[in-house]
Amino acid sequence: MLRVYTQPDQGHRWLHTFQGCLPVFACILGFTETGLIPNISTAGATPMARRWTALADAEFLVNGPQAHPHFPLPLLAQGVSPVFISWPMVTHLQIPLRVFNAGLMDIPTVPTIDVQGQPAQCLSTGAALPRQTVERLFMAGMAWGKTLAVSNRYVILAECVVGGTTTAQAILTGLNFEAAGQVNSSHPICNHEQKTHLVQQGLSQATRQHQCAWIEDPLALVAAVGDPMQIFVAGMTIAASRRGGVLLAGGTQMLAVYALARQIARCWKLPWQPEHVVVGTTRWVVEDPSGDTVGLAQQIGSVPLVASQLNFATARYPQLRAFEQGFVKEGVGAGGCAIAAHLYQGWQQADILGAIEQTLDTYYGQALSPANPENTYPPLG
Repeated sequence: MLRVYTQPDQGHRWLHTFQGCLPVFACILGFTETGLIPNISTAGATPMARRWTALADAEFLVNGPQAHPHFPLPLLAQGVSPVFISWPMVTHLQIPLRVFNAGLMDIPTVPTIDVQGQPAQCLSTGAALPRQTVERLFMAGMAWGKTLAVSNRYVILAECVVGGTTTAQAILTGLNFEAAGQVNSSHPICNHEQKTHLVQQGLSQATRQHQCAWIEDPLALVAAVGDPMQIFVAGMTIAASRRGGVLLAGGTQMLAVYALARQIARCWKLPWQPEHVVVGTTRWVVEDPSGDTVGLAQQIGSVPLVASQLNFATARYPQLRAFEQGFVKEGVGAGGCAIAAHLYQGWQQADILGAIEQTLDTYYGQALSPANPENTYPPLG
């Protein structure tokens, strides 16, 4: 059920260390106006729908299928939200859950921990976040990383940021990695040209304004072209690694967070334990032919890239089979939760898929019930 794609010795040691351990799951919500650009993401069929995606995913992650959600999950061109993978894993395994608001446009309807961030402007402006907000989020991340870390256990750090693979490319590019053409997206074929144009535009604008070497001031880089999740999770990663394990649950976005955390630790001479950190995602991300996540992880170096081998080819629902066609791929810690299910309870393909399909049975059963006359659920496919 698991495969280590980079740094195999370190990755297998990490998996062996935390086999049988119950993790803590932290999902960090954020927003960037980059996500409102037409066609930048499929995590919501329209720019307006994408404004609510993180709020809807958070509501589902906490409450599960509800007859009348305040924020219904957005319609997608194909597939369903990856929260349909995360929620049943968290629920069945009784994984402790914390949801953080690092910077959203609106107030969530479920309990969240507000860390006093703010939504980011589009990265193309070169002025995504105020520097003081970036510093405040980093220090809050350090504090919460220390709080959530448990010796001999690990914390799953997940994200929900629409447009976040584009801000990830911007961070990696600013840190001197060749990220163009290598990142992933929720599109079946990644929109590399659009992403690269925005990144070049944002970095060019910011360079004119600040005239700084990003590698020497990674906080300024986040302020220029980042999003609020990245810097908060970077702080959490550094602090949590000192005491226990860290599973950065995601693909491109979490590789960027790892690279950012490492550079901050270097610049500020902060102690941390990078050997306690892995990036965990789904097979759909690492095997995406329109990106090169493995190559990107190898470029960054020193971090194991682990992926669940979960397969939806035989799923009963066409929305799940769409993942095999390259839609959605990852988000809301889906890959990390599938990895945790295998590590903690030894769940195999049939166990994980069965729990996910059971969730969809409940979800669509409510959609067709007389209690939901507005039919606020995505179509059955």
